[in-house]
Amino acid sequence: MSTSSPASDPAESGPVPFASPCAASGPAHVEVPVAYDGLLLAGFGGPEGQDDVIPFLRNVTRGRGIPDERLEEVAHHYRHFGGVSPINAQNRALKAALEAELDRRGIDLPVYWGNRNWSPYLEDAVQEAAEAGDTALLALATSAYSSFSSCRQYREDFARVLTDTGLGDRVTIDKIRQFFDHPGFVQPFIDGVESAVRRFVVDDGVDPRKVHVLFSTHSIPTADAQRSGPRDVDFGDGGAYAAQHLAVAEVVMDAVAGAVAGAEETPWELVYQSRSGPPTQPWLEPDVCDVISALPSRGAEAVVIVPLGFVSDHMEVLWDLDTEAMEAAEEAGLRAVRSQTPGVDPAYVSGLVDLVEERLAGTNKGDRPHATPLGPWFDVCRPGCCENVRAGFKPAAAGIAP
Repeated sequence: MSTSSPASDPAESGPVPFASPCAASGPAHVEVPVAYDGLLLAGFGGPEGQDDVIPFLRNVTRGRGIPDERLEEVAHHYRHFGGVSPINAQNRALKAALEAELDRRGIDLPVYWGNRNWSPYLEDAVQEAAEAGDTALLALATSAYSSFSSCRQYREDFARVLTDTGLGDRVTIDKIRQFFDHPGFVQPFIDGVESAVRRFVVDDGVDPRKVHVLFSTHSIPTADAQRSGPRDVDFGDGGAYAAQHLAVAEVVMDAVAGAVAGAEETPWELVYQSRSGPPTQPWLEPDVCDVISALPSRGAEAVVIVPLGFVSDHMEVLWDLDTEAMEAAEEAGLRAVRSQTPGVDPAYVSGLVDLVEERLAGTNKGDRPHATPLGPWFDVCRPGCCENVRAGFKPAAAGIAP
């Protein structure tokens, strides 16, 4: 896998749309200070009652022609929890934590929160910022990795919002780099996996070779995965999306091996969850529950399930891992624990504000913290990055066209 910087010439594609002047020419890393006047916290959104569930799912699947009868098959996950997704409450807590950390550091930067799929919407947040006179926005999407759904779709929504609201000539939106390997994001996973492995190996006396660690993330269509990341870097099978998760998992396990005696022999692998879409369409595998079911035949006695692809306890964590994966572990006769997500862990919140300061100060690429050889990731997404092969390219902020 090559990890060199992309060679594409930004000038060949023209200026970056909707960008600050310092990012408009398309540098991979903006290494000059930028005077942002607002932080845009961009979330996925989720229903907050039973009546919200189907309208929310219609928003998530808009343009795909999925009838309500099929949406109801997914709705039962939300209905099991009273129709309430935890994600909005988590983003409220994250917004408050970011505001407190910004204030502690003396950074006068208001935080505007908007969602892609449910209230408060991104349109509301951007208009609120513009009405307050805050027109140079730095966006923080609550997704750490590179793929269409976790990065480019947010950028397309930024462009759509600025166009639909008529604010494209007044408001600019740059985006914080994908933070999959920022130490502040990685540390809570290290802490959680170390605690779980230590519990099994030290407290319960399980042979470390019989404790399996499964790093789980949201499955995506294989074609999307192969096109994740910039087009002129070869990340191998699964594109940048899989490569980033594997690189972070390796960092986590190296740290755990250094902290728990024998853990260097603890097996681990990357697994996937939350698949949707037709059975005929290839998605990333293997499925977390399938792997759990097969672990006893591989000599496992205990399993640590790590929600590596998630920044907080989303519905996919509560249902697919805490419910279905735990049931699979029980049926397989395995001891099981699910480790923590970053949530509002102080290391994570501090790391996010470090990323904000990085852009405010124009920190040089070589001085930016990153835990894997893949980082630090790009401030301005490269041409062709994270294409959705079914829908094609749409205008997107914070990146070079297409």
